[in-house]
Amino acid sequence: MKTTLKTVAFACALAATSAWAQNQGVSKDEIVLGSIQDLSGPISGFGKQVRLGMMLRVDEINEQGGINGRKIKLIVEDSAYDPKRAVLSAQKLVNQDKIFMMVAHIGTAQNNAAMPVQFEKNIVNFMPVTAAREMYEPFHKLKYSFAVPYYEQMRVMLPKLVKDKGAKKVCSIYQDDEFGLEVQRGAEAGLKSINVEMAEKTTYKRGATDFSSQVARMKGAGCDLVVMGTIIRETIGTIGESRKTGFSPTFVGTSASYTDLIHKLGGPAMNGLYATMGAQHPYLDEASQPLRFWANKYKTKFNEDPTVFSAYGYTIIDAFQRAASKAGQNLTTDSFIKAMDTMVIPQDMFGSAEATYGPKKRLGSDSTRLSQIVDGKWKVISDYVKP
Repeated sequence: MKTTLKTVAFACALAATSAWAQNQGVSKDEIVLGSIQDLSGPISGFGKQVRLGMMLRVDEINEQGGINGRKIKLIVEDSAYDPKRAVLSAQKLVNQDKIFMMVAHIGTAQNNAAMPVQFEKNIVNFMPVTAAREMYEPFHKLKYSFAVPYYEQMRVMLPKLVKDKGAKKVCSIYQDDEFGLEVQRGAEAGLKSINVEMAEKTTYKRGATDFSSQVARMKGAGCDLVVMGTIIRETIGTIGESRKTGFSPTFVGTSASYTDLIHKLGGPAMNGLYATMGAQHPYLDEASQPLRFWANKYKTKFNEDPTVFSAYGYTIIDAFQRAASKAGQNLTTDSFIKAMDTMVIPQDMFGSAEATYGPKKRLGSDSTRLSQIVDGKWKVISDYVKP
């Protein structure tokens, strides 16, 4: 009898623990979401924009009654783009704030560092703002990614650009970390597919501000096309230094450098830069009426122009709302995953390609296209291309 009672008590305790893990962050009238952004570090421009984009969609959802009667509470922590701080932020959000889900966490190294903290408590890493393959590979039920990998962006688009430009010497500059290496690997794979070898490659440390030695090295090698595993100030610094020294190759970056901050901060020197991308930058005078309306709504609310990173934040919360609504009143990690694994997210006003998810499919879309800065604005110059 005692043994039976102990067994029952243990089973009940186990069930209670399991229920806590499944339902953490979900109450009768609230869903708690966490996000880690760079709000004070080298890509704080991106992090602040992602945060505002999320806030706009959260406010819209809550004003409309929430998700199945539950309002969203969004808690944002600052990692300053430091993986160690990202871990501390994840620990706070998971253990102290008891979030239901991590959404739109920015940064490759930061996500890689924080995911184990989340997974230990059965918390989904939902659509991180990084295009690294680790965001959906190796397969894990708690991973969902929306961004076409930097690797695929470069592998698919670089051969096309090399041929179009008749480039003879392709070189690269990239950040010496997981992000930069993904760009570099994709570039090398793309060049290999057209039997071209990279003539020169050079790196820089995260947070660097002086790129004169890297530019001198590429100029000395006679590079006529440069692959850029760079973000904001590194893109501007490299191109600016190149212009000053009379070095004028074709520059091509990834979605990490597809931001209005490049031409706003870098000025006319940035004209001609190419970048691979998915979602379109939302200019206030955009020809598309829905996008123009959204952009002006954003500016009215936050008193600043929206960016493509604002669009990322907005669409990630929108995707969460779609899946959580589909999961029904009994929202748990398992019910959310079940809903996500049947999701088809149609092309949106930002021009993003249709995204589909499934039991073994954790990347929404692998299609990418090319844009270029022309007269101080990003212009889409190609259709979507699938690997």
